[in-house]
Amino acid sequence: MFNGITIEKLLLIGLIAGMIIGPQRLPRYAAALAQFTRRVRDFARSAGSRVKEEMGEDFDDVDWRTLDPRQYDPRRIIREALLDDPPTPPVKPQSAAMAPAAAAGAAATVNATATRSSSPLAAGELPPFDAEAT
Repeated sequence: MFNGITIEKLLLIGLIAGMIIGPQRLPRYAAALAQFTRRVRDFARSAGSRVKEEMGEDFDDVDWRTLDPRQYDPRRIIREALLDDPPTPPVKPQSAAMAPAAAAGAAATVNATATRSSSPLAAGELPPFDAEAT
């Protein structure tokens, strides 16, 4: 009910506190507790309104229940991620004149990389740099 605290436990604590405090001082302590409760409630309200003021209008429409970590279900998240198709990047068509030159350049790069990877670098030689990988 109250995160593990039951009504019986609260009544028992209240009864023990009433016996310790005594019937003469109990009304004064009850009034102080009520005043403290009102102050905490007013503080929480003012803090909430101040947060809304400072955050702006964008956060008024946020559904906070969807951000609750207790709503986290890994099976649902994985299922949704697998069902969503990733956007495909647009492919630029190559002209007929550029296609053979691009293929020849790619083949030369692959051959140069293959020969270099099999032999160690000479002293002072820089390792190959792949501009597309970075």
